[in-house]
Amino acid sequence: MGMSGIGAIIGATVGAGVALVAIPACIGALGFTGAGIAAGSIAAKMMSAAAIANGGGVAAGSTVAVLQSVGAAGFSLGTKIGLTSALSTVGGASGFLLSKKARRDKAKKKDKNPCDKPKKK
Repeated sequence: MGMSGIGAIIGATVGAGVALVAIPACIGALGFTGAGIAAGSIAAKMMSAAAIANGGGVAAGSTVAVLQSVGAAGFSLGTKIGLTSALSTVGGASGFLLSKKARRDKAKKKDKNPCDKPKKK
């Protein structure tokens, strides 16, 4: 397997990790937790703004409602599969292209010998 293949594997792994670990962790860090919305958090400010905008309640299906659902129960199996597939594909393609570019840049550097300076006339 070449360097581009290894880059694609690394990228796909990173994409899967983002889908399964980083996104839920970020949602929790915003204050959307299993126990509800954390007081004083960004989630609490979002919920307050949504409630004011909707006349006192948070609309079902709104961003705040969806994030709270994910914070409380996590992603559904279908969502996990979909996100992992999509982000692994993006990560794999990015890793492939970046490793290909790095290999080209390395070849260019190798072609340039610092000892081959133009001679002064």
